[in-house]
Amino acid sequence: MALRATALALVLAATLVGPAAAAAPTAVSVTIVGPNHAPKIVTKWHYTVRVTSGGKPVPAKLTEKIVDPLGGTHGVQYGPTKKYIVGWPIKGTFRDYIIWPADSRGIPLRLRAIVTVGGARHVADFAVTPRR
Repeated sequence: MALRATALALVLAATLVGPAAAAAPTAVSVTIVGPNHAPKIVTKWHYTVRVTSGGKPVPAKLTEKIVDPLGGTHGVQYGPTKKYIVGWPIKGTFRDYIIWPADSRGIPLRLRAIVTVGGARHVADFAVTPRR
């Protein structure tokens, strides 16, 4: 009788844990893709930020920063507008461009994408050194 009760408890536990394990979220991946790591100054440099989970696009909120060698952060404006990319809603893919200023030439910088998905924060960096 004790053996049956133990077997029944194991079957119930497997039934309860099974769907929860199957519903476990897959890891979120954030990638930044640019044409190169040495963009020309005063020229449009196009890039893409992708947010996926299990290979599929994921809705997210995007904030972008430029990180200088001293650790300072600077906001990134959306295209030709004066709007900064802060809490920007995206559906898996975001495309934009940056015009690197002349005074950034030769300075190692990082384009940082801070993505929030379901309350979890994910960060990806893309190293650049603007050139002439």
